[in-house]
Amino acid sequence: MSASFIKESDFKGFVRGVMGALPVYGPVAKRSKYVFGRLESAEDLRLDYDVTILPPKKLFFPTAQDLVRFDGDSFQGCVQPEERVILGVHFYDVKALDMTDLLFTEKNEDCNYTAHRAAATIVASNIQTVSPRAFWGSVGKGVEPKGHDAFLTKVSGGYVYEARTSKGEALLKHGSFAKATDAQAAEAQKVNEDVLKKCPETLRHSSEDVAKKMRAAFGNEDLWKRCAQDCFSCGSCNTVCPTCYCFDVQDWWHVDQKAGARTRYWDACLTEDFAKVSLGAGASENFRESRGERLRHRLMRKAAYLNEKLGGPACVGCGRCSAACTADIADPVKIIDAVMAT
Repeated sequence: MSASFIKESDFKGFVRGVMGALPVYGPVAKRSKYVFGRLESAEDLRLDYDVTILPPKKLFFPTAQDLVRFDGDSFQGCVQPEERVILGVHFYDVKALDMTDLLFTEKNEDCNYTAHRAAATIVASNIQTVSPRAFWGSVGKGVEPKGHDAFLTKVSGGYVYEARTSKGEALLKHGSFAKATDAQAAEAQKVNEDVLKKCPETLRHSSEDVAKKMRAAFGNEDLWKRCAQDCFSCGSCNTVCPTCYCFDVQDWWHVDQKAGARTRYWDACLTEDFAKVSLGAGASENFRESRGERLRHRLMRKAAYLNEKLGGPACVGCGRCSAACTADIADPVKIIDAVMAT
């Protein structure tokens, strides 16, 4: 589909037009950080954000989600997708959504996730501000984002809007767009190419070499113990990760002990109880008891185990885990460098 251009002076009018037709979610300020939230006004949209606290994954796979509600012998599902527009998703988060799209649809489709994804229109946007722990310019370079419906790039005097799907094309009617000139399209391409060189952190090895070395280092217990020695097992790195998709399922009842719900919650493989299983009679077994084992599992999942299935590493270089880690030991770049040095 062809590229369109909208003047900066007309852009907020476009956002208001979309908001008049559908709920719109996008990056908004939260104190000194940013989150994806529903826009109350066009002025709330912050396309100059660096990275959000939680990824847009939360809009399709909420931190807590009722799966079924029951009352005695009756029950009902809780899938209630909302048609909405997600505006301002960075390319690395689109890549992460591509991964969760695959992981939630292969074999047994997760209709709770896919229903919300199908109802959404995603407008990605260029990165105007680089976050201090980002390395998206050097990870998974062979994997292109594809799960967005349009891409918005800030250029001189306005924005270039590239529709990729019919849903992305349908939003054009809400704004004063003109066909982008060749110069505007070329500027948009250059803007998106140049920003890839501005990350403060860089992976110096190919995904294939990292995966091979990571698997070879599996039995190096001293390495993993050393990397994890300051880990609090808090799971913050899991919680903010755009490609983590583990969850726990719990049932809860009202006081009548007849009605209640089955709810799923995000889970985290770095926490102590994640790998604990019941053996019956009050006994249990934890098959990843040490911090080193848990950190190793996370890095294996991100850099080796899923590469063949996803076409690249299950890490998009957003840097959220590095920023969220209280002990500052979760940075994948530093851990991978330590592994590659063995």
